[in-house]
Amino acid sequence: MNNDLIQKLGGGNRRSIGQSKRVVEEILAQPERFGELFECMLHSDPLVRMRAVDAAEKITARRPDLLQPYKDRLLSQVAQVPQQEVRWHVAQMLPRLELSTEDRQAAITILKGYLNDRSKIVVTFSMQAMTDLVQQDPDLRPAVIGELERLTADGSPAMRSRGLKLLHQLRQP
Repeated sequence: MNNDLIQKLGGGNRRSIGQSKRVVEEILAQPERFGELFECMLHSDPLVRMRAVDAAEKITARRPDLLQPYKDRLLSQVAQVPQQEVRWHVAQMLPRLELSTEDRQAAITILKGYLNDRSKIVVTFSMQAMTDLVQQDPDLRPAVIGELERLTADGSPAMRSRGLKLLHQLRQP
C-alpha cells in the first residue's frame, strides 16, 4: 500500500478532510494510481478509509471509468464496510458502474441493507442510488418504488422529502 497516500489521508479527526483534495488532484493527474487509492478504502484506519472513499467518489464523478476494474471488490469488500462515511460514498458510486443484471441485483441488495443504517445520509444516498439504478434496468422500478413508498411514509423529514421527489421521478412516463 502506498505510504504517501496513507500519510496524506490519515491524521486529524473525522471533521477534517486531511489532504484529500490534493489526493483527488494527484489521482486525476495520474489515473494509473487509482488502484493505490482503492486499496486505501480498505485500510485499517477509519480516517484513511473515510478520506480515501471520499476522494474516490469525487474522482469517479468525473472519471467513472477508473472505478470499473474494481467493480467486484467494491461490491464484495468495500460495500461491506460498516462505516457510515464509506457506505454513503459507495451508494454514490454504485450507479456509476456498468453492471450486469447479476451485479445490479447485488447492488440493490447492498443498498436495501443500507436503508436500515442509523445514518440518514446513508439512507438518503441509498434511495437516490436505487432510483439511479432503475435508469439502467427499468425492471427494478416496482421494487424500488415499493422501498421508496415505505421510506416516504415512515422515514425522517429529509427521507420523506427525498422520497417524494424520487417517486415523482420514477413515475414519469
